[in-house]
Amino acid sequence: MTSLLVAAGQAVPVNGDPTANVALAADLTRQAGERGVRLLVLPEAFLTGYDWAAFDRVRETGEPRVGALEALTAPLRAAAVEAGCTVLVCTPLLRGEEMRLTTLVVRPDGTVEAAYDKQHVDRLELPWFTPGPRGPVVLDVEGVKVAPAICYDSRFPEHAAAAAAAGAQVYAVSTAYLEGSTRGRAVSLPARALDNGMFVVAGAALGTCGDRPITGGSCVLDPEGHELAVLGTEPGLAVAELDLDLLAEVRARQTMHADRLG
Repeated sequence: MTSLLVAAGQAVPVNGDPTANVALAADLTRQAGERGVRLLVLPEAFLTGYDWAAFDRVRETGEPRVGALEALTAPLRAAAVEAGCTVLVCTPLLRGEEMRLTTLVVRPDGTVEAAYDKQHVDRLELPWFTPGPRGPVVLDVEGVKVAPAICYDSRFPEHAAAAAAAGAQVYAVSTAYLEGSTRGRAVSLPARALDNGMFVVAGAALGTCGDRPITGGSCVLDPEGHELAVLGTEPGLAVAELDLDLLAEVRARQTMHADRLG
């Protein structure tokens, strides 16, 4: 595999309604498949909406729960099969008594896996969420090594560095930038790309968190942090082809990832 067509997707979810948002994710997946996309990255907490009241509702209803993922995601799994596309979609997820922010991996074979739990939980999120286990997770998507991350994770250089050291070529970030917090998107995502010689694919949330707008900005960045595709506040897909020959060339020229002190 010398290239991979990817998309970062965004749409306005229905806060507190996982069933409606699974259908929305399935629609984005079908759109991606029509364009030949093989990896789709969706925003943070997409299956519930990134919203405090929606997080309360997860506690109240006991859903989504790790043991019920296949039933909940059935329309999305069917869409992934139809599209031939791997989908990374983030959701609050109850694991026993703990609630995590989790990246689900939905494969073109119709399987779903709770693959990654957010490690760096923002202080505003601590009333609901427990940090996940430390250490990189690297997935194989058609021979390309993809490391999931969730929003605040990307503000910590060591998180992406550990992923790169574990072989990641793509840093796949599910994000939600509330109004007033977009500096992190502007600085951190390009820095993680350049520091580690990795592509960045970031699906960014839209909608509202209480009365605060969520700003979108889904993007695909090359291994030097340049934009390959970007969205503003409109729903849709930012689609780009990741050229792995370019990644090898950048890593040979920009050697920070190899020169990092242990």
